[in-house]
Parts: sequence; C-alpha cells; structure tokens
Amino acid sequence: MEVYPKFPKETARDYAMRVLKGNIISLDLKPGTSISENELAAELGISRTPVREAIIELGKAYLIEIYPQRGSFVSLIDPKMVEEARFLRRVTDTAVIEEACDQADDEGIALLEDNVSLQEFYLSKGMTEKIFELDNQFHKTIYQIAKKDIIYEIHSTLMIHFDRVRTLSVETVKDFKVVGDHRKMLEAIKAKDKQTAVELVNKHLTRYKIDEKEIRSQRPEYFKA
Repeated sequence: MEVYPKFPKETARDYAMRVLKGNIISLDLKPGTSISENELAAELGISRTPVREAIIELGKAYLIEIYPQRGSFVSLIDPKMVEEARFLRRVTDTAVIEEACDQADDEGIALLEDNVSLQEFYLSKGMTEKIFELDNQFHKTIYQIAKKDIIYEIHSTLMIHFDRVRTLSVETVKDFKVVGDHRKMLEAIKAKDKQTAVELVNKHLTRYKIDEKEIRSQRPEYFKA
C-alpha cells in the first residue's frame, strides 16, 4: 500500500479516507484484501479511531465490507455498482461539459491543453502509469471550468467503483484511446461545440464495456459473480 504525505490542516479521518480511496482506485489495495485497523493506523501514524471512521464511511459506499468478528475487506468489483457509477457520471459529465463549452476562458483552455499535452507526451514515451492521474485531473478541470467542482467532490466516492475498472483497463487491456478522446473533447470545448462534446463524453464512458469481458477473463478473482 502506498502511504501519501499528510496535508497541512488535514484531519486524521480525512487523511485515512484519502489514503484508502487512492489505494483502492490504484488497486494497491486489491479487491478482497483484508484491512487491519491497527496496521493501517501504525502506517499512517494516527490513532485507530479515525481509521475506523474512514472504514465505516467507505463501507457505506460499498467499497469496504465489514464483518463483525472477522474483519474488514476491500469489496470485490460489483458490476451493478460500476454501472450505477458510470450512469451517474454520464448524466453529470454530459451536462457539465455543455456548461464548460459556454464558460471556458483562456486560462481554463490552457489548463486543459497542458494536461492533454502531458498525456500525449507520456503515452509517446511509454510512461503510461502517469496517464490515469492526468485523466482524473482533466475531468476535474472541466468541472472547475463549469463551476461545478462541488458536484465533482460529492460524487467522487461513488465513482471509485467505476475508477477501479478504468485502472484495470489500463493495466490489462492497455487501452489508451482515452488520450485521443481527451484531445477531441478539448477541441470541442474550444469550438464551443456542445453536441460533439456530449457525443464524445458518451463514447468515452462506454469504453469499459468493450473491455469488460477481457478484463474479467484476466482478473476473475477481482469480480463478484
């Protein structure tokens, strides 16, 4: 498990949540992995109480399964939860990118351009581990341009169900068509072409369905039956 530096003024509970969420998304905490409150608290340098609170909160989001007397485990990937997360993201992302087409200024466009250029650079150098983080930042920036960053934060926990499949797609299928999707989405925002932007978002978010069969054949132990 990767341990991140604690932010200044970040509460111990929020820190534990951030570390758990990040490691679940990256699959450093693989589906089915046991989580020890004592070990995690020791690794993070905090008490057990905030760790327990973070585990309970992620349990409410169906990302951790808690069994009395047995312990806590990272949930297996549930296709139903993945589809619900993808549906929510499709509804919000399509509305938000329309707003971004209207509201994007030179500064916002420059941020997106820098992001996509970095994705293209890392892809050309085979440094694909950098792309997932840049992918998340690209979409977050669109929400910020549309002044909907609070919505992004609110649904970010549910999105972890979808994000784990995205991670697997990169690791097992080696699908980096998303980089080209991002370039086209950026161009649509620059042109204020709402129709094309929405079509691209819908295509972008359905890519996992194409890969699901191959992903499950390579990592069946990660999925609920």
